[in-house]
Amino acid sequence: MDFTLNSEQQLLQDSVRRYVDKAYDFETRASYIQASRAGRDTVADNWKVFAENGWLMAALPEVHGGLGGSLTDTALIAQELGRGLVLEPYIGCAVLAAQTLVAGGTAEQKASLVPQLAEGSRRIALAYSEPDSRGMPEVVATRADKDADGYVIHGRKSLVLGAVGADAFIVSAQVTGEADIALLLVDAGSAGLARQPMPLHDATWVEDLTFDGVRVPAGNRLEGGLSALRTGLAHGTVALCAGLVGAMEKAITLTAEYLKTRQQFGVPIGTFQALQHRMADMAAEMELARSMLHALLASVENDSEAARQRTLSATKSLVCRAAKYVCGQGVQLHGGIGMTEEYAVGHYFKHAIVADLLLGSSDRHDAACAAALQAELGH
Repeated sequence: MDFTLNSEQQLLQDSVRRYVDKAYDFETRASYIQASRAGRDTVADNWKVFAENGWLMAALPEVHGGLGGSLTDTALIAQELGRGLVLEPYIGCAVLAAQTLVAGGTAEQKASLVPQLAEGSRRIALAYSEPDSRGMPEVVATRADKDADGYVIHGRKSLVLGAVGADAFIVSAQVTGEADIALLLVDAGSAGLARQPMPLHDATWVEDLTFDGVRVPAGNRLEGGLSALRTGLAHGTVALCAGLVGAMEKAITLTAEYLKTRQQFGVPIGTFQALQHRMADMAAEMELARSMLHALLASVENDSEAARQRTLSATKSLVCRAAKYVCGQGVQLHGGIGMTEEYAVGHYFKHAIVADLLLGSSDRHDAACAAALQAELGH
């Protein structure tokens, strides 16, 4: 698979980077955080900018109002947004939910909803994770009882990315008597749906959803089940890992600049060989993570679902561990100032810690890799 960017992809990457550099600097991001803590919505205006620049429609099908781009386009956008620790729910709404809908929605659902997602007039979030599932899609305790009018949902979903401000949710549930899970489109204002917003350590927000007899029409069921959900999660994992690569790039840049200006014994501390070695280790970990991201991109495009799942788990684990190491070293090399809320590098470490727990932790994905290998060897 050729990872050399074509002219359109280079323009796309440049446009996102210019936006992040000019309109989403660290001080602006801090103001958004303060506004969200005060209960003010800061997403709507920026989401409109995302839509106007074509970032929301980049990887959506042309037949439904998208640009027909590839997963690489998603990775490029996410990588640049990761450099700025952008707070908007790009991964939750524009990737996870949108790609699950594309993979599993009926023709009517896609014709109706995908254009709205592409133009930014509607946001849908994917509600699949549960307290006992730890981000893995196979474990589903939420129940959907079928009746003459459709389905009645009981259960709870946790850590729903992009849920704050979403108009609807794609909910995974187990239907009695069916082996595959069901994906149901639930309106955000449905009776019996309780929503609990929660801030995460990196200043992003999620919601816990409780379904107490929420009624869903039969026509709101997507055609796809677990396979469609896994496709959406594969796209989301690529975006999450790409964002972490961007975050590592920025953390290394910030640290290198600091080492050039901070002086000790009358010289910049960046001249100390031991610190240069640590910077080299950080760069090596980042490039290893980038290579693993490329392997996942190739696997999603070319491999079987089973092979893709193994590569996905390996990539999620490796990239998240690398991000925690690189951003943690950035804090260490900054010393005490790196621990302060007012300085940027600590926020990159916070993001790395949170990202490791989203879409399945490193430990959970390591266990999935081990189980797949044991099954392959016949043990």
